Amino acid sequence: MADPTGFLKFARGEAPKRPAAERVHDWDEVYVRQPAAEREQQVRTQASRCMDCGIPFCHSGTAGCPLGNLIPEWNDLVRRGDWTQAGDRLHATNNFPEFTGRLCPAPCESACVLSATPEAGGPVTIKRVEQTIADVSWESGLVPPRQAAVASGKRVAVVGSGPAGLAAAQQLTRAGHDVTVYERDDRLGGLLRYGIPEFKMEKKVLDRRLAQLRAEGTRFVTSCEVGVDLTVEQLRSSYDAVVLAVGALRGRDAPEIPGRSLTGVHLAMEHLVPANRACEGDGPTPIDAAGKHVVIIGGGDTAADCLGTAHRQGASSVVQLDQYPEPPSTQDFSVSPWPTWPLVIRNYPAHDEGGTRKFAVAVQRFVGDADGHVRSIELRQVRVTRDASGRRVVEPVSDEVEVIPADMVLLAIGFEGVEHMPLLDGLGLTLSGRGTLSVGSDWQTPTPGVFACGDAHRGASLVVWAIAEGRSVANAVDSFLTGSSELPSPVQPNLLPLAVV
Repeated sequence: MADPTGFLKFARGEAPKRPAAERVHDWDEVYVRQPAAEREQQVRTQASRCMDCGIPFCHSGTAGCPLGNLIPEWNDLVRRGDWTQAGDRLHATNNFPEFTGRLCPAPCESACVLSATPEAGGPVTIKRVEQTIADVSWESGLVPPRQAAVASGKRVAVVGSGPAGLAAAQQLTRAGHDVTVYERDDRLGGLLRYGIPEFKMEKKVLDRRLAQLRAEGTRFVTSCEVGVDLTVEQLRSSYDAVVLAVGALRGRDAPEIPGRSLTGVHLAMEHLVPANRACEGDGPTPIDAAGKHVVIIGGGDTAADCLGTAHRQGASSVVQLDQYPEPPSTQDFSVSPWPTWPLVIRNYPAHDEGGTRKFAVAVQRFVGDADGHVRSIELRQVRVTRDASGRRVVEPVSDEVEVIPADMVLLAIGFEGVEHMPLLDGLGLTLSGRGTLSVGSDWQTPTPGVFACGDAHRGASLVVWAIAEGRSVANAVDSFLTGSSELPSPVQPNLLPLAVV
């Protein structure tokens, strides 16, 4: 039984970060590497704040964790110092807790009952507890490969090695199927590899898990674009089922803004991918913020990744622009009622490192020099509303134009869906109006034997949703191949989160 008064005795405590002035000079993770005993005692204290609520909204699939993580259970195990059982309980619902513990924005914490009463001191630090369980499990040798007891004789191809594809592959391999993952990049991991900066998750964390998948029997093929290097005919003739986990990497652009074609204006991924490649040892990035006035357009995770990357590259200044007004620092329950995702300002570690944020502004024009390179941006104050059909309308509220310097502009304004690729044409698949792949209740696309999951199905979303969909599609593929499945299926394909992030 949890400590029912733990939250009264102990204050919420975040994981300590390295000083900003220190960490901007390297690419290591931003958090302090604490001695094991100190880290574990702190986290045991934090876990004791969990009340083991009668209705644990933290692992609800709509407001809290889509994986259905048994959060109160492993919180109590950590409180009692039983790290082995806590690791088992965590891995029972999450293939990759070391990823989610570092990268997930933690809707579980927003859904924690302690979030409903601010005077309680804030929600349980669920994300910190989760990462610590995962790290202790790895450090203690408690995450061995799990080989299937019996081979099914069925072959499955997974296209894409992001978190959804890897989760599906691991589950299907453990169910006894012969699984091969195809990745068009030269390294595995999808956005985990080339989209997430090293300071948020060091790639040795990813490589460690990939080694486990290999030891379990999953095969990987890199530098192979399915539909081009491996034809659709070869794919369908070689495999009994295909899982499409190709992501939603088509970046949203802003061609309507005058000056968009100027040199120095880039989509966010054009900046992040080569920066991550440089960390992998592939040589210097061609899009470097060193010594430049950088402007980032957008206010989400990707924008924060660009911000931290620009700091580490030595930008002269960084300004982040957001069309929406500045959110409040505390949750207004009349606007975003608990346990839904709260409308509050999101401060990422990168914001502690420097830079300026401007809210309720929109770019009117990119201004260039005689050589066609961007040098400044013209801004106006705006108001964002919705018209009768629900479409977003951005209206200027002032004639005053502000000019700010800009040698490099990064568009981090979201993604429009799955990239157009020969594979989809070869499989006879078309994209929905949202730019995604539609599936039925069995996760199957209109093409029999072809399944889709993750961002490719739901649009750009959270790593925890990708893993949840990968696990669910594995259940569906296992049932398709064998008639039934004992694999868990945490979400339904038509289940959308109440917390829209």
